[in-house]
Amino acid sequence: MHTPATLVRGGTSKCWLFNQVDVPAGRGDLEKLLVSAYGATDPVELDGVGGATPTTSKAAVVGAAPEPGVDVDYLFAQVGIGTGSVEWTSNCGNCATGVALYAVAKGMVAITGDRTRVVMRNTNTGAVLEGVVDTTGGVVHHFGHQTVPGTRAGGVAVGLTFRDPAGGTTGSLLPTGRAAQDLPVAAAEPVRVSMVDAGAPVVLIDALGAGRTGAESLERMGADVPWLRTVRHAAAPLMGLLEPGEEPGDAVPKVGLVGPPVPYTTTLGEQIAAADYDVSVRMLSMNAPHPAIGLTSAVAVAAAGLVEDSVVCRTAGGPRDEWLRLGTPAGIVAVRCTDLRDGLPRRVTVQRAARLLADARIYVPETGRIHAPATGRTQAA
Repeated sequence: MHTPATLVRGGTSKCWLFNQVDVPAGRGDLEKLLVSAYGATDPVELDGVGGATPTTSKAAVVGAAPEPGVDVDYLFAQVGIGTGSVEWTSNCGNCATGVALYAVAKGMVAITGDRTRVVMRNTNTGAVLEGVVDTTGGVVHHFGHQTVPGTRAGGVAVGLTFRDPAGGTTGSLLPTGRAAQDLPVAAAEPVRVSMVDAGAPVVLIDALGAGRTGAESLERMGADVPWLRTVRHAAAPLMGLLEPGEEPGDAVPKVGLVGPPVPYTTTLGEQIAAADYDVSVRMLSMNAPHPAIGLTSAVAVAAAGLVEDSVVCRTAGGPRDEWLRLGTPAGIVAVRCTDLRDGLPRRVTVQRAARLLADARIYVPETGRIHAPATGRTQAA
């Protein structure tokens, strides 16, 4: 059997996008299809279309949204690498950037001049995002010059905005009610953290207090993965992310280090001065160091920067204004918080780029054959 799909680059991720009418509606059958298509039982995903890294083993199912004021729904899938499983509990802002361009290119959203706005709902989390796609001249562009930290390749400019991101999963920007606290960690010293829910649930560690800098190399971050996982797992129940008796996972909360700005060299060899940005950030993506930063994590860091006494706010030297500049392994990512109400940002925006890479038919082994595709909307999480 074969399944139509489109490969997109959104920001620093690659993601296969599927139209919901071409894939099963049931979550179980959809997972079987993705595992088979990606070769996800193999740690190098050789016999499939998976990219064998957390930023390139992603998928989304896209369809028309029945909700007024929303153009498309998308169900995000983080396809496991060597696990034969799919994680459904999170969102991916980089993939949402690709979804916005895809929706315009496939005629799901009508072009409206030089800029076309696409309103998207992530059905995993309920988050609503806006992508403003460059359609200069009233046409879809397949190439562009917009770049983002982490790649020198250009793409079509997409301004991505998270609407009302605070508390989307837990109901509160600060799920424990505290801007920062000492978190007991199994077989390790307690660490000072801020547990934040904006864009995604995130636990942000005070790097200096934990004997780190927040500007670690990817190799050093890799060595710290076991410790960072224990921090994540200790924070999950306090943030209300686990049911009683449930085992913690490795998708949420996201976890990372926050430290003061220091001079460093990016993964592309660019020299960054301490004066060029506000805080250093190093995050995990599943169980690997993120080569840049996930956009949902960037939203959480920026929102935390507005909160007095949070790890981010204290590290940055006080509450930020609209802009917070994050020093990531790939370079500086600037995040803008606007329309503040009661200290909460109603809009958080990051400038990104996307490109359609291929339209394809993915051949899936007969053992992965699933019953007939759905004709209705994708099941929401």
